[in-house]
Amino acid sequence: MNAYHIQHMQRALELAKLGSGKTSPNPLVGAVIVKEGRVIGEGYHANYGGPHAEVNAIENASESVEGAEIYVTLEPCSHYGKTPPCALKLIENRFTKVYIAMEDPNPLVAGRGIQMLRKQGIEVEVGLLENEAKALNEVFIKYITTKKPFCVMKAAMTLDGKIATVTGESKWITSEAARAYVHQLRHELKGIMVGIGTVLKDDPMLTTRLEKSEGRDPVRVVVDSTLKIPLNAKILHLDSEAPTLIATTDLADPAKATALQAMPNVKLIIAPQKDGKVDLDYLMFVLGEQGIDSLLLEGGATLNASALESKIVDKVLMFIAPKILGGQNAPTPVGGSGIEALESAVRLKGMKAVEMGDDLLVEAWIE
Repeated sequence: MNAYHIQHMQRALELAKLGSGKTSPNPLVGAVIVKEGRVIGEGYHANYGGPHAEVNAIENASESVEGAEIYVTLEPCSHYGKTPPCALKLIENRFTKVYIAMEDPNPLVAGRGIQMLRKQGIEVEVGLLENEAKALNEVFIKYITTKKPFCVMKAAMTLDGKIATVTGESKWITSEAARAYVHQLRHELKGIMVGIGTVLKDDPMLTTRLEKSEGRDPVRVVVDSTLKIPLNAKILHLDSEAPTLIATTDLADPAKATALQAMPNVKLIIAPQKDGKVDLDYLMFVLGEQGIDSLLLEGGATLNASALESKIVDKVLMFIAPKILGGQNAPTPVGGSGIEALESAVRLKGMKAVEMGDDLLVEAWIE
C-alpha cells in the first residue's frame, strides 16, 4: 500500500473516532478530501441524525471539491435515512475517485453505494486499512448484522486473580487511570449491565463522570430475576437522561413490580427463565430492539459466568493490578460452577496488553 494513501485514510480514521459515544446506533465515519495532493476538507459523523462524514467534509472544504478524491472509512450510503444518500452527494459534486476502507455491512447498503459511484464513472478503491476500519466499528458491525448488542465484559483483578479481599473489600483494586478509562467506556457504549448482587453490595449509580468533558450516561440494565432491588437504591433515583431497565422474570413479586413501574425513568423487562434466572440471550434481543447496540458488563462473578455461558460476550477487558491478595475464598472475575475439561474452556483471540497507570489492561475477543 502506498504510504501517501495510508496517511490520508489514517487521518480519516482519527476523525471518525471523534464521534465516539454520539453516533449510536450509526457507525463512526471519517472523511478526508484531497485535491492535487492537498487536503482541502475534513469531516466526520458527529452525532446521530446529523450530516454524515462526507457531507461535513464537503461543507468544510476550503475550495471547490470538483475533480477531487475522497478517503472515507466506510462505504458511502446509498439509501435515504435520516439524511440523503452520501453516494449521490459525491456524484453531484463530481469527485473523480473514492477510497473506501470497508464495505458497509448494513443490508440496506452492502455494496450499493459502491455500485452507484462506479455507474457514474467514479473510480472506487475498497480495502485501504480495512482491518483498522472494522476494529473501529466492531459495535456497528455486530449490531447491524444481528440486531443484538456488542457486549464487552470488564473486570478488575489483582495479579493473583482476585476482584476483592476475603472480606469483600474491592475499592479500589485498580488505579485512577484505569477507572477513568472505564468512565470513557461508559460514555462510548450505549448500555451498562450489572447483576442484582452488585446493586445490593455496592449501591452503584453507574453514571459517567469524565474530567475534561461532559459524558453521556449509559442506559443502566440490572439483571434481577426475583426483584430483590431495594426501592431506595440509588440507581432508581438518578437525574439522568438515560433510563434504568430492570430485567426480571415471572418469579418477581407483583407488588414490587408495580412499585418499580410507577417510578419515573425506570422500566421493567419481563424475560423468560433459564435455570431460574433471566434468559440473557432473550434479554439481548429485547435490548437490541430498543436500540441498545452495545453493553458494558460491569457485573460480578455470577453475572460474568452467566454471560459467558450464554455466549453473549464479544470482547473481554481485564485490568490487572500489581497487587496480590490471596485467599482461597476471595472472589474471582468469573464464578459459576466452572468448566470441567480444558477443551471446553472459553477461548480468546487477538489478545494484547497495554500499560494503564500502574495497571495492565488485557484486551481480547471471544473466538
